[in-house]
Amino acid sequence: MSNAKESYREPAEKAPILIRVKGVTRTYTRGGESLHVLSGLDLEIPEGSFQALMGPSGSGKSTLLHLLAGLDRPTSGTIEVAGKRIDTMSEGELAKFRAENVGFVFQSFNLIPVLTALENVELPLLLTKLGGAERRRRAQTALRVVGLEDRMNHLPRQLSGGQEQRVAIARAIVHDPRLIVADEPTGDLDRASADDVLRLLTKLSTELKKTILMVTHDPAAAERASVRLHLDKGRLGVAERASGEGEEAT
Repeated sequence: MSNAKESYREPAEKAPILIRVKGVTRTYTRGGESLHVLSGLDLEIPEGSFQALMGPSGSGKSTLLHLLAGLDRPTSGTIEVAGKRIDTMSEGELAKFRAENVGFVFQSFNLIPVLTALENVELPLLLTKLGGAERRRRAQTALRVVGLEDRMNHLPRQLSGGQEQRVAIARAIVHDPRLIVADEPTGDLDRASADDVLRLLTKLSTELKKTILMVTHDPAAAERASVRLHLDKGRLGVAERASGEGEEAT
C-alpha cells in the first residue's frame, strides 16, 4: 500500500456535494454520423475531494472534464456545480462562472515565454477589477503556495518542466477557485517532477480544501487521489476509494 493511500482518512463528517451530474449524455455529429461519447452518466463529487478519472483513449474523460468546467455543454441531462445549473447558463454566464470557480491545469503548461513566472500567474487577474498592487500580491501568494517564491522573476525557459507545471498550478489557483480540473498534468514530466506536482495537488485538496478532478493514464498518479473513477465507452464503472472500498459511480 502506498503512503498516499495510508495517509488518507475518510472525513468525520461527509463533505457537501460540489458537483452533481444526472443523466448526462454528449453526442457529436461528424460527417453526418452521430458519435455518442457519454451515455446517461450520473456522478456526485464532494467538496474538497481529489478524484482521478481514468479510462482508455476515446472513453470520454476529457469530454467529461470539459463539461464540468463549463467549456462544453451536454446533449442532455443536468450539471450542477457549486449549487448552480451550468448546463442552462448563457455563454456570458459560463465565462463568469469559470472565472470565479474553476482553475485549469493541462499537460502542456501554456505559459507565455516572454513573461516571468509572476507575470504568468497574474494573467487571469487582469480580467478582474483588482488593482495592480493587489494582483501582484495574490500572484506572489500563489507562487509561495507552490514553493516557487525564489523563481518569481524567472522566465519559463529558465525553469524545469516540473517548475513550469507548478507555475501553471499557481496560475490556476490565483483567483481562489473551488474546482481545479487537471488534464494529464504529469504527462510531460519525469517521475520525480510528477511526484512533486502530485504532492502539491494533494496539498491543495487536503489543506486548502480545493476540489480536484484529474484525468490521467498513469496508475501511479491515480494512486495519489482519494477516489479513482473509471470511464469506458461513455459509462462510469466502480469508484475505487483510497481506503480500498468501491462503490458504483452510476
